[in-house]
Amino acid sequence: MLSGNHYALPVKYRRVTVALTLAAVLVVGASVSLAPVAGASSGTPELANVASAGSLQLLMDRYLGPPFIKQTGDEYQNQSMGSLGLAQEIVAGEIAPNIFIPIGAAPMALLEPKFTTWAVQFAASPLVVAYYPEGPHAVELKKISQGKLPIKDLFILMATRGFKLGRTDPAIDPQGQGFIEMVHLSEKYLGVSAATAAADLGGANGSSQIFSETGLEPTLQAGQLDAASAYLPQAVQLGLPYVSLPAQIDFGDPRDSAIYQSASLTLATGQVVQGSLLDLEASLLKGSDAAAGTAFVKFLLSKTVRKILTKEGYQVLPAALLGDKSAAPQSIRNVIPKS
Repeated sequence: MLSGNHYALPVKYRRVTVALTLAAVLVVGASVSLAPVAGASSGTPELANVASAGSLQLLMDRYLGPPFIKQTGDEYQNQSMGSLGLAQEIVAGEIAPNIFIPIGAAPMALLEPKFTTWAVQFAASPLVVAYYPEGPHAVELKKISQGKLPIKDLFILMATRGFKLGRTDPAIDPQGQGFIEMVHLSEKYLGVSAATAAADLGGANGSSQIFSETGLEPTLQAGQLDAASAYLPQAVQLGLPYVSLPAQIDFGDPRDSAIYQSASLTLATGQVVQGSLLDLEASLLKGSDAAAGTAFVKFLLSKTVRKILTKEGYQVLPAALLGDKSAAPQSIRNVIPKS
């Protein structure tokens, strides 16, 4: 098992579907010079049909899809929304991608063992607090981001009456879960009071802070929020100013995995969720187009993609197979360093 957490997720968020053809490369990726991916399909183009976390939409469709098409000659399509919601749709048979790329281990665990028993871990996506640069609290937030004020002041500020904070739904999105767990870890590691932490999360009106994963940052960019939960790569890619969080509470450093696992969250359903590293995992799903899917997973592990990930704010991790390693295609196992 990749993880033992299972969730019931009846709520569906807006899905964004983007299909790229080779012509799109002329617009987005024409300046990229790439070598062919070993093992890429040949002859008639096949489809790499990806389902990815909502926060990965820009990365997948702007930075990864076009060069994949150029390297392989295959076609590419991506749909992005909350990782847990995507996993539930796959289980229900509502969508049938051949590659699944969530953030965090829990969404992949929902697909076990019917759809997959393995995954490749290749990066992490730390949490930050992004903010609107022209908002009423922007000056103070900038000082915190620059270290001119203590990071604890961030949590005191977010608890201020009238402060507009946005986050995603913990019932459907690992970022939403991680943000709540992060706030509670701040009590232990930053000395934030329990009352302040509760106020940060909206208290009894916490539901007013909830936005879809693909809608949260646009709402912030429009100036309708003072700050919002975000992954570091989202803030980097969208050009949003942000406050970095200490590694002990940002859920992005494998060295602090034990700390993350000490955090927990009880969902409205009564399900208890344990904290975990917010990593990027990829797996080829059973019964799907193996050739194009395998080529895309191998592409994710290439030097080209690792450079893109670094530039776009992700913490690149040594590629590692999780779960039943023997179930992964041999060509993928061949490109993963032996541990």
